[in-house]
Amino acid sequence: MISTRRSVLAALGAVPLLAFGLANAGNATSKNVIDVKIWDKGVQATMSMDMGIGGTADKSAATMGLKLSKNTAKAGKVIFNVVNTSKDTVHEMVVLRYKDGEELPYSDKDMKIDEDTAGHLGEVSELQPGKSGSVTLGLKPGKYLVACNIPGHFMNGMWELVTVK
Repeated sequence: MISTRRSVLAALGAVPLLAFGLANAGNATSKNVIDVKIWDKGVQATMSMDMGIGGTADKSAATMGLKLSKNTAKAGKVIFNVVNTSKDTVHEMVVLRYKDGEELPYSDKDMKIDEDTAGHLGEVSELQPGKSGSVTLGLKPGKYLVACNIPGHFMNGMWELVTVK
């Protein structure tokens, strides 16, 4: 009876420790999670074609974009949780390594970045309106371009930069 009581008390004492450990395990991972909301102002909105990286246009006038929960992460496993908040447009999210001032291999004919030449690292492929997905990538320190590469979308301002330290 005493040994049973000790076992129960020991088990009950371990519950808070186990809960603490599980909660902290989640926190370690959550530091490397970036939530990405893909948005647009609808199919009737005018698209600009001069808001690519290095462009001169004011990106605040974009009719499409990506909103990141944060723009920095620790080197290692980085999780991108993506949701397409559009009501009627398919979007995607691609991740490419980027160096400041770099000219991206953009095709005017295709109206998108040549992902293979640019060093495509991973993506959440074409998301229907209201859908979500995620991708986990092993990223080294540096800068990364996060963009929608559906034709015309990148040049309409659908990109952000993430710094991995």
